[in-house]
Amino acid sequence: MGDERVCAVIPAAGQGSRLGLGIPKIMLEIAEGVTVWDLLRRRLTPWAEHIHVVLSPEGEAPFRRLAAEAIERAEVSVSVQAEPTGMGDAVFGAAVPYWAGHDAILVVWGDQANLSSRTVGEVVRAHRESVSGGEPGLVLPLVPLPDPYVQYDYDAASSTLLRVRMSREGDECDPGGLSDVGVFCLSAEGLPRAWTRYLAEARLGSVTGEVNFLPFLPYLSREHGWRTTVVPVADPTEALGINTPADLEFTRRAYSRCAS
Repeated sequence: MGDERVCAVIPAAGQGSRLGLGIPKIMLEIAEGVTVWDLLRRRLTPWAEHIHVVLSPEGEAPFRRLAAEAIERAEVSVSVQAEPTGMGDAVFGAAVPYWAGHDAILVVWGDQANLSSRTVGEVVRAHRESVSGGEPGLVLPLVPLPDPYVQYDYDAASSTLLRVRMSREGDECDPGGLSDVGVFCLSAEGLPRAWTRYLAEARLGSVTGEVNFLPFLPYLSREHGWRTTVVPVADPTEALGINTPADLEFTRRAYSRCAS
């Protein structure tokens, strides 16, 4: 991990209602005795000094039982998002005291079971290099998708993230546009203050009426001059979270192929 202290922050307060299973997606079983949490932990531990998981009030106790040994060893910590008010609130709410003492945070969606440890490592190394001059940095692993749900408009010449388009807010995304794999690495110093300033200026999503986390990234890049580095991802399956029963079945088959 070099000299940079990294805390992985996993917002996992959703209930996976579209899956109809009634448990947090991070606790979904991918194979016998193997959950999404087990996969994420394996892939993050080589690169993150600590992992912090943000859960719903209903999800806290079951997850604490699942991760009891790692929590007891202080390798993992937990906080609760009382209301489902978005990913930004999950990262910049009760979780802040757990990651504020680190140099960088690695935000990872709690259903990214297809993420590779190689991608995580490339992101952490790229962030370490991007901040070598002392300025804050943002690193995004991106992959072109035939039909992206989210698209990142990035100007490579100036290392600036110009815009994030979100289908859920009515934005149109281009075939072959760059999309994320549910991982974002940000310098930690001054980050809570930047989020507070962003909240004062942010526009609510036109469809959801929420303050979204993703537009915070071009805000840091464009308005605050954070150097933004894109790490190319070759495998589009890394972008697949678990949102539907079909996603879950795909992930189980993919894991079975790799494990056999």
